[in-house]
Amino acid sequence: MADKSAIEWTDATWSPVTGCDPISAGCKHCYAKREVEIRWSKNPKSEWFGRPFNDVRCHPEKLAGARSPLAWKRPRRIFVCPRADLFHDAVPTGFIRAVFDFMAACPQHTFQVLTKHAARMQFLLWSEFDWQPLPNVWIGVSVEDQAAADERISLLLQTPAAVRWVSAEPLLGSLDLVNPLGLWRVGAKRLLAPNHYPDINWVVAGGESGPNARPMHPSWARSLRDQCTKAGVPFLFKQWGEWAPHPEIKDAGGSLFHCFDDGTWMQRDGKKAAGRLLDGVLHDEYPEARR
Repeated sequence: MADKSAIEWTDATWSPVTGCDPISAGCKHCYAKREVEIRWSKNPKSEWFGRPFNDVRCHPEKLAGARSPLAWKRPRRIFVCPRADLFHDAVPTGFIRAVFDFMAACPQHTFQVLTKHAARMQFLLWSEFDWQPLPNVWIGVSVEDQAAADERISLLLQTPAAVRWVSAEPLLGSLDLVNPLGLWRVGAKRLLAPNHYPDINWVVAGGESGPNARPMHPSWARSLRDQCTKAGVPFLFKQWGEWAPHPEIKDAGGSLFHCFDDGTWMQRDGKKAAGRLLDGVLHDEYPEARR
């Protein structure tokens, strides 16, 4: 848990659950797993000490106390479970309900929930909990390619939420959000009451970082930007990651360069140098908070 975060789209993090395991291609070089294995699992003062990353644990003590979001008076955007998935099968349903009760008790904050376990999320929030969407809780899915988008976004659109969002990071292929949205929006509106806001309200995109990062083609990010612009959906470009486009390169070799099949050259500049400008523009848009 941190009252401040370096993640571009949030202000703070909160970890009522820790631990996770891979579920799809986007997990292959998980930043959280790498961070835990390098830094935290060897630190005797850390809650990760001696634990493998796939050791999923709930932390009820983080639902109270002076260091919990309940005690933070200044409103913040809070990323829930940055080193876990709240809807992981190992997390008891009762504890997930307790987390949502806690978020309801902190209306001053905006909680950003992100999951790859979209089926369990949809089942619990639509069927099991039968809950009314909390205006300060944004429900999102993480997708890395079209297959993940088709599966998880369709389930997200069947989930009651005040704000729905998609995190396309690491972006490993082109995404057509219009197709899954077009197929499911009509059905979702028939299923959900109008005040459940059955649309996607925010899209975040970014490339992969870390020692084994895979490059993101510029056209994949541009396509998402253009789809969001056309649909009137806020778009945030988080980062290029390790690799940045270099159109001036015509031929190069070695591990610091990558050429896509269409002749687009990327260079391994590192996350900081690569930055987060897309075609020279900072895209830093957010959805309107619902209160």
